[in-house]
Amino acid sequence: MDTIISVRNLVNRFGKHVVHDKLCLDVRRDEILGVVGGSGTGKSVLMRSILGLQKPSSGSITVMGQEIVYHQPGPSRCWGVLFQGGALLSDLTVQQNVELPIALHSDMPVETRHELASLKLLMTGLSLSVADKYPSELSGGMRKRVSLARALALEPRILFLDEPTAGLDPIAATEFDELITYLHDNLDLTIMMITHDVDSLFNICDRIAVLVDGGVVAGSVEDVVESDHPWIRNYFGVPRALRARKAGRESRDGK
Repeated sequence: MDTIISVRNLVNRFGKHVVHDKLCLDVRRDEILGVVGGSGTGKSVLMRSILGLQKPSSGSITVMGQEIVYHQPGPSRCWGVLFQGGALLSDLTVQQNVELPIALHSDMPVETRHELASLKLLMTGLSLSVADKYPSELSGGMRKRVSLARALALEPRILFLDEPTAGLDPIAATEFDELITYLHDNLDLTIMMITHDVDSLFNICDRIAVLVDGGVVAGSVEDVVESDHPWIRNYFGVPRALRARKAGRESRDGK
């Protein structure tokens, strides 16, 4: 399978603290990769390094064959990002938030830009009745969907999700997982998702990458779960994870 993101010998160091120590990771085209790890293992730092927002101490990253050069324009139009918490601009309406990346990165006429933003809202399961509302007027789940619509505004090839179901109730989290799967299947997206949600990991991810000891253990869901690394065995050995693993296996077998 083609590699769309390649991370090689990545080192991220903050003072004397080494977060990543020659970490290597491939993200395969059209997969959903779940990224998990304990506090301080550098999940968000890894994503920021790939996005060109965090200059690593050493190592290289290529996205769609293009090496990331820091402090220079990169292939940003090929990806969309849903940041943790949504990161919507509070003084802009929903419509304006979704239109913003289109306005910044294209010379599209205002009317066309408006129609495209409306389409993205509909794609994420939102009614156009929310278009004129402000983020503060929306529920947490609706804000997540608006953020996802904005991430899709430029029709990216790669979608980065940082804790997309954090703070959602179980029903909303399940619906959001289903939405991610639907968009992945219908838009030919490659998705890299940081999450602690074991239901998401087992239900929608093709592979899992676990950040441990400055490096990464990556593979199929079942292979990673069977790792003999103590942290991995502990993380996936708790009752909640065991239930999610069983449900995920039953779901995949039923397809």
